[in-house]
Amino acid sequence: MAIAPRSDTSGPSPAAPARRVAPVALAVVAASVPMFLATLDNLVMTTALPVLQDELDASIEQLQWMVNAYTLTFATLMVTAAMLGDRWGRRRVFLAGIALFAVASIASALASTAEALIAARAVQGVGAAAIMPLSLTLLAGAVPAARRAMAIGIWGGVAGLGVALGPVIGGAVVEGISWHAIFWINVPVAVIAIPLVLRTLPESRGRRQPLDLAGLALLAVGVLAIVWAVVRGNDDGWTSPRVILPLAGGALLIGAFVRHAQRAPHPLVPLRLFRARSFTIANITGFAFSLGIFGSVFLLAQYLQVALGYSPLEAGLRTLPWTAAPMLVAPVAGLLAPRVGVRPLLTAGLTLQTAGLVMLAVAAPSTTSYSALVPGLVLAGVGMGLTFAPSATAVLADLDQDDHGIASSTNSTLREIGVALGVAVLVAVFEGQGGQLTPDDFATGLRPAVLTGAAVVGLGAAASLLMPGRTGRHATATATEDVSDARRLSRTTA
Repeated sequence: MAIAPRSDTSGPSPAAPARRVAPVALAVVAASVPMFLATLDNLVMTTALPVLQDELDASIEQLQWMVNAYTLTFATLMVTAAMLGDRWGRRRVFLAGIALFAVASIASALASTAEALIAARAVQGVGAAAIMPLSLTLLAGAVPAARRAMAIGIWGGVAGLGVALGPVIGGAVVEGISWHAIFWINVPVAVIAIPLVLRTLPESRGRRQPLDLAGLALLAVGVLAIVWAVVRGNDDGWTSPRVILPLAGGALLIGAFVRHAQRAPHPLVPLRLFRARSFTIANITGFAFSLGIFGSVFLLAQYLQVALGYSPLEAGLRTLPWTAAPMLVAPVAGLLAPRVGVRPLLTAGLTLQTAGLVMLAVAAPSTTSYSALVPGLVLAGVGMGLTFAPSATAVLADLDQDDHGIASSTNSTLREIGVALGVAVLVAVFEGQGGQLTPDDFATGLRPAVLTGAAVVGLGAAASLLMPGRTGRHATATATEDVSDARRLSRTTA
């Protein structure tokens, strides 16, 4: 229902604002809650890893695969999930992803060995692959254009909340109950989310096209081979055939995937999307952000326990200056993006994250005081908040609505590949510089590893300068409409 214009002297009825805002709010909740679970499980295990190392007798390589098994299936299947959503119905596939995620969470909770947990986490990633890209697509289609930037900003804030609460919830549950409960908590949330989605998010479809199974195989195996080689590099030796062959093979497969995408009539990732400069830059910066930040989080969350002696819950709480900032900053960034443009926000966010990581890398090995880490944590957290929503806005800005699903899933794919590579690469640097999971040796490898993450995020900040000053074919009009609509709403509710 439209809000009455200012010239309407009779004014709107008191119920008008509620009828206009409530469906948008419910749509945001319905799309964001399942996505919250998917993002939560990226980091929920970080504060539990030292406990898992003891209880499951896991090696550092197995600890990496507990994270990477999730992110790799998550990353490589998102585009396929989006295409299935276009064919079979986005809401239908979204709901199937939620259900599979819940079932795999039960399997993870019941795992009694490191290998069983890794396998269950891989299946969990399959469910998450259907959740993440389709949540944004369904949300974009369920809210009015004038509210879309605000809704995406809130969606980005919830993604930040998942990042923020991952280490805290993981630490609290491990310390208060057991590591198994980390996964049990997903089940009731998924059960509540399913009827909410059915009630508030309308079904939609995109272009129907054949599944590119050849492209999927090339991408999945190529990424897996590269991550496998990086994870095994320090143990087997970087000149070992067991490392060089999968590394070279993975690179060749990724090249073959790109060549296949150029020729295939219905490629998994349509390369024409990269003709939109905002889409291309959003993907470059998203990949760099994920690689540098999440690889650093993986190490720093363990550093608080192993080197500084905090319990899992205490370590999780001490990450909040970093991880909680996005849920406060991201909605504001989403509102500002249509008015000031994506580029200033994205560049500022990535620059702040780079500075924060450098401060953490310098301070962490040199002190046993947590307070010395706080400035770097806050700086990196504010930077994350400025990155989430503008990046999501840029991904969809210059593309047709029919391409939103595949565009969102392509971006999410690259970001999740960045997470997997970030953990693998930064742990490789950590181990290569003498770092070990002991109080005396952890700091040895931490500084060069986090500085590597900072350098990658810094490259992303440099790339963000190439972002168009105004993203979106109707950026100015949308911003004007959003501002005027907000003013009318404020007058109505005053």
